[in-house]
Order: sequence, then structure tokens, then C-alpha cells
Amino acid sequence: MIRLLLCGVLAVAAVAGEPLYELIGHVSPAGAATITLFGATSPFQAETLSDDGGRFHFRKLQAGTYTAAVYLEDRGEARQTVEIGPGTADTHRRVSLTLRFKDTDFVFADTVRRQHSISAKELAVPEKALREFDAAIRDLEKHDVASAAKQLEQAVEMAPQFSIAWNELGTIDYQTRKYPEAEKCFRAALEQDPSAYEALVNLGGVLLTLQKLDEALVYNQRAVLARPNDALANSQLGGTYFAVKNFNLAVKYLEIARRIDPAHFSHPQLVLAEIHLRFGENGAAADDLEDFLKYHPDYPTADKIRENIARLRQ
Repeated sequence: MIRLLLCGVLAVAAVAGEPLYELIGHVSPAGAATITLFGATSPFQAETLSDDGGRFHFRKLQAGTYTAAVYLEDRGEARQTVEIGPGTADTHRRVSLTLRFKDTDFVFADTVRRQHSISAKELAVPEKALREFDAAIRDLEKHDVASAAKQLEQAVEMAPQFSIAWNELGTIDYQTRKYPEAEKCFRAALEQDPSAYEALVNLGGVLLTLQKLDEALVYNQRAVLARPNDALANSQLGGTYFAVKNFNLAVKYLEIARRIDPAHFSHPQLVLAEIHLRFGENGAAADDLEDFLKYHPDYPTADKIRENIARLRQ
């Protein structure tokens, strides 16, 4: 099930000529914020600012799963999964979303440090490498993945200490299924900046995908210890425990991930359903699958999942 889960997450790809959508959002608590929208399953990144009331708008979005990262000056950063597609949009292809965050959802110290301080290694990054990185981010917004990857490769060639660029390149490699290359990039990012949380949690994810389970357990445990309220870290740790057949701990961390972000792109409900099925708990498995479809109505195998729910309810 875990292998099927990962393939399902990564199989959602944009097709030329498909309809485009708008995301009309509101951040609560309200305030002027920087909103960054990341492709959760395919390479994409765009940024905008909200107004003082917390309202923001993204246009010309392809259908898919995204992560919305909200940065507020006095709180730090919080993230939530956003599903864009016909099942979540109105007849005008507009998706309306309110991002409601609690104080505990925000990561303050690390994100504020990244926003307002520069390490000695980062100061040593040549201006040309920084320009390559900025160009890569612009390419991602235009869905020009090949150009973005090339720009990032040039950036890390000029500045091997450029941890953020290594992580960005690794993310592209992971989302395009170049898993060994992604592992190398995330290791390089973490070597250059051992405090880089994104590289840490991403390395834990690719190690799980590659079934390097002993290492995956170590890195995903470290990620959860670093950020106990991160849905991705908890989901990956739960998935790793599932893979090593420690089902009690798998359920613990997958349930935490579901509680933090029930629409999360790692799909913790699917692994929970598999665990419940292993123990003959058909009703609980059906509940998990129904919860999954509530947040992912456009999932490619949604009809098949509905058939499975019906059988489990018999």
C-alpha cells in the first residue's frame, strides 16, 4: 500500500490545454502576509501578498495539489494543503479558501531567522548564483521545469554551499521521480546547512520512497522532533513505521498528520485504511477512505475507492 500511495501522489501531472483555475483566499488571523504556493506533487512555485484583511488571489493555476505557506511578520510561517480542481471549484473555476491557523500552527524562530538573517555561507554565494536561483523560481511559476533545473544546477556548481538551491533542485528531482538524484541533493543541502529543516524532512521522504528504512526512520524522527506540528514529518514517520510493520506507532503519527492537515498531499488516510484492513476493521477503513475523498474529490481512482467503500460497508 505504501508504494501504491507514493505512486498515486506523484502521478498527478499537468496536461497541456487543461482548464486553469483561480484561488481566492483569506488568511485567519487576518493581516498582511506573504503567501507562497508550492506544487505538492509537481514542480511549481508562485508568491503573492495578502492585503491587511488577509485576502489574496492566485490566477492561472493548473489542477492539482498545492501547499500554501503563509508568512506573518509577527508569527512566522504556517502551511496547509490546497486542492485545486473541478471538485473544489465553482462553475467559474474559482476555488475559495480560508486558511485558519492557530498559534501552534506557526513556526516562528526558524522562519524568522531565514527571513531576517544571512549565514556566512549564504553571504559567500556569488551574485550570479543568486540570479540563477531567482530565475529558476520564475521558471517554476511558468512551469518550465527543465529550465528551472538547469538554472539550479548552475547555481550549485558556482556555489556548492548554496543549501537552499540544493534543496530546490532535490525537490524537482523528487517530483519528477529522479529519486537517487533527489537523495544526493537533499544530503548536499543538509551538509551545507545542518539546520535546514526542509532538507531534513525531504531527505526523510526520499529515503522512505527508496525503501532505505533504517535511515528513513532516523531522519523522519529528527524531523518530528524538530517540528512536532508539521503534517509532512508526522505522515512520513507514520509511513516509515508502517513500512517496518510497527503499526501502533504508524497509526499514532498518521493520525497526528491527519489532524494537523486532513487534506495533506501525503494522503495519511490511505495508509490508515490499509492498516485497519490488515486487522479486519472494515468499518474503520471505510471511514478513512470517505475522509480521504472529502478532501480529494478529483483523485484519479476516486470511483474505485467509492466501490471499495461500498464493499467494506456490506
